[in-house]
Amino acid sequence: MDRIAGIRVFVEVVNLGSLTAAANKLGISKSMATRHIASLEKSFGTKLLYRSSRNLTMTSTGESILPYCRQMLAVNDDITYLTSDTHREPHGTIRLACSVSFGHSYVARAVRRFLAHYPKISVDLTLTDRHIDPAKERFDATIQIGNVHDTNLVARLIGRCASIIAASPRYLEQQGTPYQPTDLMQHNCLTHSNLGHTWRLLRTEGKETDEQLEIPISGQLASNDAMILLQATLAGEGISCLPTFVVDPYIKQQQLVPLIEDYSFEQLGVYLLYPSRKYLTHAVHQLIDFLVDDFNQAIF
Repeated sequence: MDRIAGIRVFVEVVNLGSLTAAANKLGISKSMATRHIASLEKSFGTKLLYRSSRNLTMTSTGESILPYCRQMLAVNDDITYLTSDTHREPHGTIRLACSVSFGHSYVARAVRRFLAHYPKISVDLTLTDRHIDPAKERFDATIQIGNVHDTNLVARLIGRCASIIAASPRYLEQQGTPYQPTDLMQHNCLTHSNLGHTWRLLRTEGKETDEQLEIPISGQLASNDAMILLQATLAGEGISCLPTFVVDPYIKQQQLVPLIEDYSFEQLGVYLLYPSRKYLTHAVHQLIDFLVDDFNQAIF
């Protein structure tokens, strides 16, 4: 039997966790899917899946070869695309992940704009604030704000993210308004876990030096989720420093007030991370190029 067809069945069985679901997606019978797996295991000379009446799991060999199988399918799909019809629309499913706050504020809408241009592509978007390894967790790409430390991933800069210090009118009426960075030391500062308890600020107006001011801050609430900090800030519980894409709509509605605008945090890079340029599908290439252009035109 066709090895590529067998590999496709194997990958879909792993993706969906079921022979029946994989067969339905590929438009073949369950018995045919079973034969493809058996033929693939025979050609490799080893078991790839453990099958029981209740569940299906990969063998250690199956786990080892899965990334290579995905790469083979990506290459095969791109070759098919390039040799069949150069005007054919890109197609396939893209698995994408990003933070909850950036997903709600920008990525979800950007993906919908992308899908409007490419009706044969589907996107499976996961929002999470935990660290994700795209290769191990089978994501085609992830979006990360901040420094990229994993040298095994390709990091494509798609834009930069500024942050704003802000508070609600209610908080300022009750606690007073800070005018200088050092005034923040007297306030309840709601901080993102990544920032820690020191806010490093650069002067933005009349700037004569790149020297940072390091302001020790304290407060009752810290979180790795910007939306939690946003809700606390809107409720008048403290001062926060949040990305512009999170706070801008509330500043425009006068629900939040920007503070100490002569100073700002260093802008952070917004990166698309993916395991390898070599094995990107045509659909993922299109999404990356789209996001690079779209991010720079987006109005948050």
